[in-house]
Amino acid sequence: MVGVVTPSHAALTGAPMAHSLGGSLTLLAGLVGIAGPAMAGAAGWALEANVAKPSYAVAEPTSTDLNIDAVVLSCEQGPDRRGVQLRLYLSGTGPLAPKAAAAALKDDPRVELVVDGVSQTAELLFADDFVVVADTADGSMPLLSDAFLDKLQAGRRLELRFDLVQEPRGQAPASNASAVVDLQAGSGGRAVAAVRLCADQPTQHLAETPRGR
Repeated sequence: MVGVVTPSHAALTGAPMAHSLGGSLTLLAGLVGIAGPAMAGAAGWALEANVAKPSYAVAEPTSTDLNIDAVVLSCEQGPDRRGVQLRLYLSGTGPLAPKAAAAALKDDPRVELVVDGVSQTAELLFADDFVVVADTADGSMPLLSDAFLDKLQAGRRLELRFDLVQEPRGQAPASNASAVVDLQAGSGGRAVAAVRLCADQPTQHLAETPRGR
């Protein structure tokens, strides 16, 4: 399937294009579609059901002040290999924003990934009805690095800290919204390991990634 050019946060709001991970990226809808049936998340990771080799895990945030409906780890087919993406499925039509945002959204939104208090920066890439959070890429495919997946698999708490809203003139950039996922509830680290195992397998048909509600 032809890859879909990923619009930035700004593109969804009619503003100039934001920066992207490694230049212009495409999200290959490919073998993992975004038009599957709605599937609610759960406390902690819930694996794809009724299959021997799950290709995704889904969770609802335990707390968030954003319009995030579900957080999904998905096994994705890139140009040369498979990898794991972290996708945020939104409630409503988007864009990603604080529920009570009164100020304008930034053209260049940012995110930090914090596992058990240890923070690292990542990039936000925007598609029609979901957002990809990535700290590396394989060619045009934004992915999670093995090092970060190790942290997700062993960790207890993931917090995504976002800088989405424009600050008043002269004020330093700062996080203004967040989402938290309990990494050990539900299937816990076993779910992360299962999705990683899918990414290590030879190319085959993958299940459709679930939407949020």
